[in-house]
Amino acid sequence: MAETKENLRRQFLEKRDWLSADLIEIASKQIRKNLGKVESYRKAQTVACYHSAGSEVRTHEIMQEIISHGKILALPRVDGEKLVFYEVKKFEDLERGEFGIMEPKQYCPMKNDFDIIIVPAVSMTRTGDRLGYGMGYYDKFLAGKKNTTIALAYSKSIAKNIPRDDLDVKIDIIITEDEIIYSQKS
Repeated sequence: MAETKENLRRQFLEKRDWLSADLIEIASKQIRKNLGKVESYRKAQTVACYHSAGSEVRTHEIMQEIISHGKILALPRVDGEKLVFYEVKKFEDLERGEFGIMEPKQYCPMKNDFDIIIVPAVSMTRTGDRLGYGMGYYDKFLAGKKNTTIALAYSKSIAKNIPRDDLDVKIDIIITEDEIIYSQKS
């Protein structure tokens, strides 16, 4: 019997939520180092990212690095059924949003052009299939975009298979604490 997305999501979130704070910090630091090895990320001038929450791979230092290297950092706000990205120059530009996730404040300028888009994931396959949180925000946002997409994931979050829908968008590069996976999405 094939696993449903909901069952897989629950299993992977439970696994991830059992990770210790120390392990999350150590893995996140290595993931950030591995991200720095990706040429398209190093060359990017405008990076769309997300503010991590809960047991997600920590993005705070990645965001700080983007800003301190003089690059443009864009973070999403939930606007109804879609994500809208805004430029963030400092962490004081953030406030708690609808889902308890830090989002750009209203005065931040909107951004629509990105060199790289770093997306959150509950689980990934080596071929670029992404299991998100089930709301479809990122799949809607990424639909039709040609930007390089990167997902940050713990090696424990790599799945053999994830059920796919027509609206699911594949990810170009998956970065774990152990490796950099170029998905060669079709």
